[in-house]
Amino acid sequence: MKAITRRQFGKTAAAAAAATYAGLVLPKVAFGEPLPKRLEYPKGFLWGCATASYQIEGGAQADGRGSSLWDTFSHTPGKTYHGDTGDVADDSYHLYKEDVRLLKALGVQTYRMSISWSRVFPTGTGQVNPKGLDYYNHVVDELLANGITPYVTMFHWDTPAGLQGGWQSRDTSKAFADYAGYMAKHLGDRVKHFMTTNEFVCFTDLGYKIGQFAPGFKLPDAQVNQIRHHGILAHGLGVQAIRANAPSDAQVGLAENATVFAPVMETDADIAAAQKATRIENAPFLTALMEGKYIDEYLKHEGANGPKVEEGDMKAIGSPLDFIGLNVYTPQYVRASDTPEGYAVIPYPTSFPHMASPWILLGPESLYWAVRNVCDLWKPKGIYITENGCSSDDVINSAGRIDDTDRVMYLRNHLSHLYRAAMEGYPVKGYFLWSLLDNFEWADGYSKRFGIHYVDFKTQKRTPKLSAEWYKQTIATNAVE
Repeated sequence: MKAITRRQFGKTAAAAAAATYAGLVLPKVAFGEPLPKRLEYPKGFLWGCATASYQIEGGAQADGRGSSLWDTFSHTPGKTYHGDTGDVADDSYHLYKEDVRLLKALGVQTYRMSISWSRVFPTGTGQVNPKGLDYYNHVVDELLANGITPYVTMFHWDTPAGLQGGWQSRDTSKAFADYAGYMAKHLGDRVKHFMTTNEFVCFTDLGYKIGQFAPGFKLPDAQVNQIRHHGILAHGLGVQAIRANAPSDAQVGLAENATVFAPVMETDADIAAAQKATRIENAPFLTALMEGKYIDEYLKHEGANGPKVEEGDMKAIGSPLDFIGLNVYTPQYVRASDTPEGYAVIPYPTSFPHMASPWILLGPESLYWAVRNVCDLWKPKGIYITENGCSSDDVINSAGRIDDTDRVMYLRNHLSHLYRAAMEGYPVKGYFLWSLLDNFEWADGYSKRFGIHYVDFKTQKRTPKLSAEWYKQTIATNAVE
């Protein structure tokens, strides 16, 4: 055999490859042309962080705050990990200025915060607690003084314990509207973005059907469906109350963890199946809000257990919104099916990868499909990702660092898919990372850390993690690298 040099071999191989791939369309990178170094978001895209009052504030009995159902629940033996409570949490009630400094150091433009209803109305209705209102005035003013725009969520699960019957009572929906209108009136001169409620299923089903969250009940379906109705009615009445009390330039929406359905393959049939699943499987909540009705599939499925609706309820529930906030962590996969619904949900295999919290199954395309499905179905004016993030088994290493590379991986991949949605023209206006701080993680207590700042809960020392460095760079460049 004639000897062949390395250079000759290279030329021969290249020629053979060219012949083999003639007529095929391959990525440019296959021919040596690099892909973009960064995925640059549209100019004006807003970056922020999110938190919730009961998870960070502490000060559970400070300055006249009333008890919430989560105070009662977390103090009930066996309900939370190691009996953890939100009594102190991150003590942000006293350390809010330090937390605003963390936000400023990141370079965020926005901050999503929530208000403790019982801090302002200790029993949920009636007499206002002036010191509670003062606290939120101080937080808002501190944010604005540091160039950070507050986005205020009126309710993030901490129902005042003084409301008789909780969400079993229709009166709670009305009490919420009164509270929301009051806060809009007193903050609306400075706050221009309000969200009514956070994640209906978590304070309805998880609280009253499964018993995992406060108040820890396990009620029959008919009662649960009525509780769901009271939850979305509170939202609708709250939208009306905010609009009636805030200046006309106020933007009103909500933060909802609608189940995200991703097509198992991007065929026309599977994409249509994902859209059908989105509408039907979210029927009690987001679908009812966006369409101003309970769809036939939901009512047929529930039968005699369906919610009892009074005149005017659905008109309030369907009140037009300025934006939809989507809390996105993980997808469900669907394929087209010859069933009456037109879709089939594919179960996760036991080997499916997940983050430290086993419910956060790793599917970064969920951020794209969450936006696309909602926009294609209901054409909202604007979309925010109001929560996205993950838990990690964070530890401080010998150098004093927290190198949460798994969280960076999670965020980078999810934001790459959100970039796709933005580039395809969907009205994605901003992103709120969950969360600014490690905090009280509900039934998981302090066992799961979601923050990009590590919190020593004994000393309240905050330490930026690797993910905080990464997010700061992302914000500075308005791009994912």
